[in-house]
Amino acid sequence: MGLLQILRNEVLLTAVLGWFVAQLLKVIIASIKHRKIDLSRMVGSGGMPSSHSAFVVALATRIGSLKGYDSVEFAIAFCFALVVMYDAAGVRRAAGKQAEILNRIIDDLMHNKLKQEKLKELIGHTPIEVLAGAILGLMIGLYYK
Repeated sequence: MGLLQILRNEVLLTAVLGWFVAQLLKVIIASIKHRKIDLSRMVGSGGMPSSHSAFVVALATRIGSLKGYDSVEFAIAFCFALVVMYDAAGVRRAAGKQAEILNRIIDDLMHNKLKQEKLKELIGHTPIEVLAGAILGLMIGLYYK
């Protein structure tokens, strides 16, 4: 049965665990930093550590440990992981910085009674956040069985 096979797919479960642990760490870190529990961080993008990085590195690591680090499957997962991490630290980070600047402009305009929707600023990651997510994903990919 298809759904049961998906639920038993250890590669997929490892990747999802990497994502889940990273998102849980975001909630914990944000709660400590802001001294209140913010469960929205469980599904939000951006922040420490990168759940995108944890997800794809856990995926690639588990594939490598099962199929071999010289396999075609690992090569595909590794390249996929690099693209996702580059995007998280590059394109999405730049978009977040642009949103921050636009929100400042909107704040200035709102003083003149204009109503504008604020843009989401926390959509990308710093290189450190990406690295932390990658290390988390590597550890989960190597040790979760």
